[in-house]
Amino acid sequence: MRPLLVCTVLALALLVAACGSEDGSAGGGELHVVATTTQVADLARNVAGDRASVTGILTPNSDPHDYEPRPDDAKALVDADLVLRSGGAVDAWLGDLLRSAGSDATTLTLIDVVRTRRGEGGEIDPHWWQDPRNTRTAVLAIRDALAKADPGGTATYDANAEAYLGRLNALDTAIARCMDAIPADRRKLVTNHDALGYFADRYGITVVGAVIPALSTAARASAGETRDLIATIRREHVTTIFPESSVNPKLEKAIATEAGAKVGPALWADTLGPKGSDGATYLQSLRSNALAMADGFSGGDAGCDLPQ
Repeated sequence: MRPLLVCTVLALALLVAACGSEDGSAGGGELHVVATTTQVADLARNVAGDRASVTGILTPNSDPHDYEPRPDDAKALVDADLVLRSGGAVDAWLGDLLRSAGSDATTLTLIDVVRTRRGEGGEIDPHWWQDPRNTRTAVLAIRDALAKADPGGTATYDANAEAYLGRLNALDTAIARCMDAIPADRRKLVTNHDALGYFADRYGITVVGAVIPALSTAARASAGETRDLIATIRREHVTTIFPESSVNPKLEKAIATEAGAKVGPALWADTLGPKGSDGATYLQSLRSNALAMADGFSGGDAGCDLPQ
């Protein structure tokens, strides 16, 4: 973190702490939860309901890989009773922010409790939420962390988690059925960067390549890698390249033109979307991605019936 930003964050944190309650507890008995990413914040809100307040650090449609913390983030962390961290490269900036804010809140790192995969370079893929089976595990971990911080709300957190998992399981089953109906040799995925590996593993999709052959959008493709990708797209008869919502699709369009493919709808990869978009919640993002891929893989022939 830049020195000037650290000083600003620390000064704000000390000021907020001085104005808080003497025992450091949440005002009015309300549990204050801070979540790093849009996905984790959405899961936490569904489990917490009205019992706790949830503040998300990242905003909709922002790229977590190039995020620089703001002074306002320190204020949220000083007030936090529980911090929910996605883990890995998508919120590696949190450590410095916590230290600068002087926060002693309990922190749950969700990547530590889910099943992970590794990218081509052997690095752990941080996009664990793209597999709903991981999200089920994460929801249960969030439920338990909330109940530990607020034992009086245990029944509420249990009920909310159960209801949410029912919706998640129904959507997961429907997506699997939809993908199974598309021939395996047509389920070939090319995206902006390597962010959909968990989704592909879950639903039997082959990841042919990525415009940025890395787990982070901070990387850049070389001219040779771009030429290789174009050749692979042609060889594998990939019909659709999918951009991502938080990244400019200019390069994807150029590659698609050169390779004789079309550009599909933008996928929700690193972030959720703003209110009113088809990726405003985690469940909506899964549904939107599945429908977009099914349409691209099948040439519009797949008629997927996915729950809202």
